[in-house]
Amino acid sequence: MATTEATLYEIKQGAAWITLNRPENRNALSSILVTELYDHIMAANADDAVRSIVITGNGPAFCAGADLKSPPGHLSEGADRAVPYADVLTAIMDSPKPVIAAINGAAFAGGLGLVGASDIVISRRDVQFSFSEVRIGVIPAIISVVCLPKLGTHHGMKVFLTGERFDGDQAVAMGLAHRAVEEDELHSLKFKVNAEYT
Repeated sequence: MATTEATLYEIKQGAAWITLNRPENRNALSSILVTELYDHIMAANADDAVRSIVITGNGPAFCAGADLKSPPGHLSEGADRAVPYADVLTAIMDSPKPVIAAINGAAFAGGLGLVGASDIVISRRDVQFSFSEVRIGVIPAIISVVCLPKLGTHHGMKVFLTGERFDGDQAVAMGLAHRAVEEDELHSLKFKVNAEYT
């Protein structure tokens, strides 16, 4: 297992597991995290031993959205480069290998871009989702490109404009997720992913 400051990368039974690893700030999308996430996706795509990619989070949240102290695409102190978040979403969508989002906890704002861009989304039933940008006076911008096709205009406008929270079962009903499962089933996904999704 390769460990970095903001992410974990592990290949298990042919699947590359990328874990957002900043639980202290709910896996917010910092410049460092986004750059590492992009590098892991590209490494998984280049590895012939990898048949699928799974993105999940460490701790109580999947991803709380952008880290406003170190936003994606801005060069952090000590970093030699910064990858724009849009490039990560494009890398997921263009991946020749299936990308599965395993939603372990709350997914808010920009974090929902990872959900929308993934090919398959499996969520814990009890997690909370929210397009919470409206609370600061905006609606989703970049992530609407990947989320709106799944939600459709009917559901999309409702959740974009209200910022209301919804759970895993509701995410399935709206088309944002494919399955909602109990916590123990999500944990067992690591051992089943290749049999079902590759």
